[in-house]
Amino acid sequence: MSLDIDAINRELGHDPEALVRWALSLDGKAICTTNFRPFEAVILHMITQVKPDIPVVWMDSGYNTEATYRFAEEISRQLNLNLTIYHPHRSRAHRDAVEGEFPTIDDPRHAAFTEEVKLEPFQRALREAAPRVWLTALRAEDTAERAQMQPVSINQDGLIKVAPVLHWTAKDMYQYLQKHDLPNNFDYFDPTKVEDKRECGLHLQH
Repeated sequence: MSLDIDAINRELGHDPEALVRWALSLDGKAICTTNFRPFEAVILHMITQVKPDIPVVWMDSGYNTEATYRFAEEISRQLNLNLTIYHPHRSRAHRDAVEGEFPTIDDPRHAAFTEEVKLEPFQRALREAAPRVWLTALRAEDTAERAQMQPVSINQDGLIKVAPVLHWTAKDMYQYLQKHDLPNNFDYFDPTKVEDKRECGLHLQH
């Protein structure tokens, strides 16, 4: 079945809940990735209202804040998430003992660090889950690169990537959290991005 991506983006691109229903109506396996950053409860709630047992995938680098780990536990319990966690092959303690603290973004070793703790675990998740549809909480406000994206796209491997809240503002996200009495997490840090408006590379590759 061929998809008219342009038509879908025109018709559903500004209606996150309708876009979620459409994405989860497609044949083939769907997954949702999360990093439990601010406002992640929005998409996790939105998708589990349609498909409670959808596989949720978290690439846990091992470098998250304590608040992020507590938030992950809280929202996983509240929404009864079908969560699978992918870790790097080396633990944070192992890596830090051998190579020291994680490198800064201007360090030439940073690309290898990002590959080890985020990109390789994600590739592993894709191989094992073998989804047709990938739901993500990307928002255009996040980075300049994401502002150029469409809510629905198909990558070179044929994976249908769906970003239901791409066009939502922080205010929209906050209002959804309030409406559904969902928790939030603002004590978040990603060492592969470091800066809020910087891409780690995952969404540029996929």
